[in-house]
Amino acid sequence: MEWGQLLCDERIRNFKKTGSSDLRSEYEKDYHRIIGSASFRRLQDKTQVFPLDNSDFIRTRLTHSMEVSSFGKSLGQNISQRILKEKKDDGFLPEYQGYICDILQCAGLLHDIGNPPFGHFGETAIRDWFRENLPKKMIQLSEEKQPVPISELLNEQMKQDFYHFEGNTQALRLVTKLHYLVDENGMNLTKALLGTIIKYPVSSLDIKKTPHIKNKKMGYYYAEREIFKDIEESLGTNGNRHPLAFVLEAADDIAYKTADIEDAVKKGCLTYEQLLEELELAEEKMPEGRHKEAFHKMVDGLRYRYKRARERGLQNAKNNAVQNWVVYVQGWMINAATDCFIWHYKEIMDGSYGAHGEDLFSGTDGESMMEALGDIAFRYAFQTKPILKLEIAAQSIFNFLLDKFIDAAIYFDTSRKLTDVQKKMMALVSDNYIAIYRHFAAGAEAVSYTHLR
Repeated sequence: MEWGQLLCDERIRNFKKTGSSDLRSEYEKDYHRIIGSASFRRLQDKTQVFPLDNSDFIRTRLTHSMEVSSFGKSLGQNISQRILKEKKDDGFLPEYQGYICDILQCAGLLHDIGNPPFGHFGETAIRDWFRENLPKKMIQLSEEKQPVPISELLNEQMKQDFYHFEGNTQALRLVTKLHYLVDENGMNLTKALLGTIIKYPVSSLDIKKTPHIKNKKMGYYYAEREIFKDIEESLGTNGNRHPLAFVLEAADDIAYKTADIEDAVKKGCLTYEQLLEELELAEEKMPEGRHKEAFHKMVDGLRYRYKRARERGLQNAKNNAVQNWVVYVQGWMINAATDCFIWHYKEIMDGSYGAHGEDLFSGTDGESMMEALGDIAFRYAFQTKPILKLEIAAQSIFNFLLDKFIDAAIYFDTSRKLTDVQKKMMALVSDNYIAIYRHFAAGAEAVSYTHLR
């Protein structure tokens, strides 16, 4: 892969004014399109770890996305400078540094835009509903004929798309179609940015056929297959991850794994003493060597910050220590991810990196800390009773909404009359979504019972 092609600033609907006084780059225009969108603003209503929390301190998807955006830009700057300084690539021009920073800044804002409420649990709830209900959901194509399974109207990829619903995939759909403002091209963002937010450049039919990280989940729906093909051909990725997708993923990991710890402490789910004890236990299990020494320095950094907070006479020295330590660890992780990208530059650029599930922390001084923070957050935050109770309630909410909306959507815009409840359900659907549906449904061949047979 070549940076000159990977940084393609073309759009699906490509239109550039000649002689314009607008001096912004195409990527800077992307940034303003994103922050001015209702789709981005909706992230403020979704919390990151603690659903339905009223505290101003606890992160929402909006504040989390802003943090990922910041880390992504920092990583882009560090990596670009290292590529130039160490002359890793003769084709990497100095101006590419600014382009990469802008792309990653935008990608950070978008990376969670397709996620449902309740995060990964929401994704699971949606998948479970379709796996349970799609095979037995029936549709009556005419009054003269018996109902037939909806699954008979779908090809295999369409069905697998429902069974493997994924927030990242929904993000691509949202920004390329559903955000219907000017036309059917959604936000009409640059292809370089779209390629960066596609974490898994495969369809639902190719998930986990190899251990390569790019096959872990799907990256596009059947309905966006032509859009994906266009992006892939323009960027020259040839079935591989865009190199900046690795960087975006690292920025996300740094943001949520450190923030989850900070939020858990602030909420009282995890104490300073428990955090320190868990880190010390993790350190004891590590083999001797450079990585253990780095881990020890980071743990020692937590003790030091608590000591300093006490010396300053702070009322809540323990919480202050954790907050300051989180920033300290984030710096370590940025350096670790930067090192990994440079060490494996050739493999990342030829698409072979990640063949065994590696990310940008694999084999670095930050790998063990990232694993420890994830494990601690899972046990002390995600497995707490309040969270579990909310997720159980969320399952019922998802089931109810999907039952009602799917039943209404099946017969929407057909000759069959909707019930009053179905009419009300469809009235709740955004006018923009209805408009984009009508655009792509226009001229579509009607499916008949005879055709099915």
